[in-house]
Amino acid sequence: MEGLTCLLICFFLSEAQAFEIPTNGLSEFAEYGDLVELSPGKFQFVPENQRYQRSLPGESGETMEEVDQVTLDSYKVQSTITSRMANTIIQSKVVNNSPEPENVVFDVQIPKGAFISNFSMTVDGTTFTSSIKEKTVARALYAQARAKDKLAGLVRSSALDMENFQTEVNILPGAKVEFELHYQEAKWRKLGSYEHRLHLQPGRLARHLEVDVWIIEPQGIRFLHVPDTFEGHFDGVPVISKGHQKAHISFRPTVAQQRKCSKCSETAVDGELVVMYDVHRQEKAGELEVFNGYFVHFFAPENLHPIPKNILFVIDVSGSMWGVKMKQTVEAMKTILDDLREEDQFSVIDFNQNVRTWKNDLVSATKTQTADAKKYIEKIQPSGGTNINEALLRAIFILNEANNLGLLDPNSVSLIILVSDGDPTVGELKLSNIQKNVKQNIQDNVSLFSLGMGFDVDYDFLKRLSNENRGIAQRIYGNQDTASQLKKFYNQVSTPLLRNVQFNYPHSSVTDVTQNSFHNYFGGSEIVVAGKFDPDKLEKIQSIITATSANTELVLETLAQMDDLEDFLSKDKHADPDFTKKLWAYLTINQLLAERSLAPTAAAKKKITRSILQMSLDHHIVTPLTAMVIENSAGDERMLADSPPPDQSCCSGALYYGSKVAPGSIPSWANPSPAPVVPMRAEGAQVLESTPPPHVMRVENDPHFIIYLPKSQKNICFNIDSEPGKILNLVSDPESGILVNGQLIGAKKPKNGKLSTYFGKLGFYFQNEDMKIEISTETITLSRGSRTSVLSWSDTAYLVNQRVLVSVKKEKMVTITLDKEMSFSVLLHRVWKKHPINVDFLGIYIPPTNKFSPNAHGLIGQFMHEPEIHIFNERPGKDPKKPEASMEVKGQKLTVTRGLQKDYRTDIVFGADVPCWFVHNSGKGFIDGHYKDYLVPQLYSVLKRP
Repeated sequence: MEGLTCLLICFFLSEAQAFEIPTNGLSEFAEYGDLVELSPGKFQFVPENQRYQRSLPGESGETMEEVDQVTLDSYKVQSTITSRMANTIIQSKVVNNSPEPENVVFDVQIPKGAFISNFSMTVDGTTFTSSIKEKTVARALYAQARAKDKLAGLVRSSALDMENFQTEVNILPGAKVEFELHYQEAKWRKLGSYEHRLHLQPGRLARHLEVDVWIIEPQGIRFLHVPDTFEGHFDGVPVISKGHQKAHISFRPTVAQQRKCSKCSETAVDGELVVMYDVHRQEKAGELEVFNGYFVHFFAPENLHPIPKNILFVIDVSGSMWGVKMKQTVEAMKTILDDLREEDQFSVIDFNQNVRTWKNDLVSATKTQTADAKKYIEKIQPSGGTNINEALLRAIFILNEANNLGLLDPNSVSLIILVSDGDPTVGELKLSNIQKNVKQNIQDNVSLFSLGMGFDVDYDFLKRLSNENRGIAQRIYGNQDTASQLKKFYNQVSTPLLRNVQFNYPHSSVTDVTQNSFHNYFGGSEIVVAGKFDPDKLEKIQSIITATSANTELVLETLAQMDDLEDFLSKDKHADPDFTKKLWAYLTINQLLAERSLAPTAAAKKKITRSILQMSLDHHIVTPLTAMVIENSAGDERMLADSPPPDQSCCSGALYYGSKVAPGSIPSWANPSPAPVVPMRAEGAQVLESTPPPHVMRVENDPHFIIYLPKSQKNICFNIDSEPGKILNLVSDPESGILVNGQLIGAKKPKNGKLSTYFGKLGFYFQNEDMKIEISTETITLSRGSRTSVLSWSDTAYLVNQRVLVSVKKEKMVTITLDKEMSFSVLLHRVWKKHPINVDFLGIYIPPTNKFSPNAHGLIGQFMHEPEIHIFNERPGKDPKKPEASMEVKGQKLTVTRGLQKDYRTDIVFGADVPCWFVHNSGKGFIDGHYKDYLVPQLYSVLKRP
């Protein structure tokens, strides 16, 4: 699109304080007395005490031959990690060389767990700074002074579990714009190391590209590893240096080195820079670090014997697992079963729409039993849907029964490992209900670990499920070796070393203690505890840890003084003196967010919400309860960066109607006290009872229109039999400035002599906002004036533009809300790509509202003002299951047939049956005129009424 230059500056990072970015080599690092010589520019593993010769890349100020309309003058990233607390700054400077004004988009990818703390930008000499406000306050301030030609926001993306911070500005010819974003996150130890990922995607060649990572670890750095993630393209570019307690990674490719090839104008900087490291651990009681009234306790003891485990493998065998994915899962499971020890107990559950168990009880992991389990797994044939709810409840039931019968070793640890690649499609579909069912049934001594496979899995849901139940989640992408990744994940969670780990800090001035995990310690991980203390009353922190190892009760004690850490941090200008405070806040807010989602009462939830909000404001960070207001010094131009809503996976609030709870959400075998069955009267049943409130007008496949008439409390249905490519007007309201049209697509071939048609594209036009929204089965395109944004169905996004709110739920639904009073929901229906007949299509749902003008029209719009109908003389029809009746409407008498249509809002796969009275002949007599009167030439053409 002309006039729109998209500058993608995408990372996988954290927040930082502002410091000056060094511009030449690493000279400032030479002040460190314990520094190993700088390594040559190779991605490599740097063990303790290894030495390298230094090799610097070419000069970074190289001239770029091409004169681009918009020049990326500089692209700089700084990360500092101080005792596992990572802070990152992203800076970018752009110049408009075009003779015309240009739009520039600053798009930064950050991990979903990171907290944004600051953003600023300077547009042609005018500086915009940020402040954190409670959401409603922020939105009110934004509404008072919206910035012209400037936008900001946060968009949740499914790609690599990130969120995108986006800012769009229009800059004049010759003008400059500078961006700077800060955010922070804690590094958790997994598989024996910490991992810091920077997703580098400048989108174009940069005159100056600088990436610096500083690591400051008082415990000492045991190893440092920077793998080659750019397929050898930047061999010779990175410079790695490592001392005993400090390390520095510098990545500064010249313009020539950035090019994909010697004559290419595209950049090869498109991927992740990954830094992995671990620290020394000399004390079994862990490392206690005390500073500025806060303490952090890192606990990861080594050289302990594994304790017995009771493990349930819960494996998704639905149709989507067919092929290589299932083959690699089977191979990995066979290796995992070989790793079990005889003192371990296990069983295997596999599920699609049904749930099966290899053994109904836990059995010892003898060679005979593991061999039998392998044979069972090898015979699995993936097919059908996905019933996650019942599979997990079955696993919980088996462990609960074994525990209640005294069949578990009191010194053992119980685990459930869920392996799945998709959302539930059968049984309980509402993810919050699945979470609730699991939480209510699982015992406190059971940990649930989840492994999400592929790009389509709802990883947010799996993370919540595991985090709430003393476990962790991991994701495997489709382009990775599934077998090795599954084994790696299992190795991480399969070595329980300690049970019932308890931390005690015996002094009254120690308060607000919080931690990152529950009370079992697994090899390769780390328990982190943080708290506050009064430095005027306490100069030393004492910690007493109690835990149970394989056969022994352990009591460990450690002591820390503030002076030790203060002396170390004061000698390093890159060290963050507030790391203890930030880590405590990070842990506490995340713990409170988890508690809030499980609060038993509204009062408890309100109290937790107040605590989260106050901490968010005190620590100046964007959380689900706050937003960032970005404004100029005069306060007359503002932008709003609002965090995405919590990804609850079922559509929340006004975006979702009715309940997704399938009959038997908790199976009878999992509930020892079944609820009494109350018979229902068959007579006088209303159509209403089968329709989830609030009722809507909707269009689904071929396209079936279902019109709900609130006064009559009736559903009236009709089909439109038209041709592929034709565009139908659905809503036309010139007075309100609202237009909705839909374009038809056809099936791949006729079935029974008839070619089915569906909506393949929908166009929404809001005239007063000058906004067009085009939704196809591939993309969601938003256009306002000359600006265009394109989203994929694989995104989850939340966008606000003046009065219009657009919410995208990945691979499921788009909801458009106007002034919080009028909404349109579009459902995506995916089919098997190799299906001989069916194609992907869209369904549209519009709740009745009185906000349309009296002149609203269109195939749906005309019913916003309900016509009077009278249905009478119900009688048997040609089909005994479909009675007929007479209907008087608009002065005509029609013959209608009672039947069922599908409502896919509550079950996107199979749909829910909705009884309705069907009007034949493409709605003739019920709609005004003939359906061909509603054909329009273009997607945004206005309906011309006769």
